[in-house]
Amino acid sequence: MIYILAQLRIHQRDVYERYVQRFMATLAGTQGRLLAADESPIVVEGAWDRDKVVLIAFPDEDAFRAWESSAAYQAITGDRRAGADTSIILIRGFG
Repeated sequence: MIYILAQLRIHQRDVYERYVQRFMATLAGTQGRLLAADESPIVVEGAWDRDKVVLIAFPDEDAFRAWESSAAYQAITGDRRAGADTSIILIRGFG
C-alpha cells in the first residue's frame, strides 16, 4: 500500500475550487481511495504553514502513477497549480 500526502497553500480559491469540483471524477474507476481532505487539521507539534492536507491510498506505486498520468487527472492539474502551492509526498506503507 502507498499513500499520497498533499499539503496545499491555497492562494486563488476560485481556481482551486474548479480543481476540487472535478477531482473525485478522476479517481472513479481507479484503485485510488481518498482517505482525508481537511482544511482544518490540528497541528499537534511544530509549525505548519499550509491551508489543507489531502491523503489518498493506492495499492501500489503503479496504480498511483497510472492515475497521476491519466488524461482525466492531467486535464485538471493546471487549476491546482494555478490555485495552490502544493507539496506532494509518496509514502510507502508496511507490508
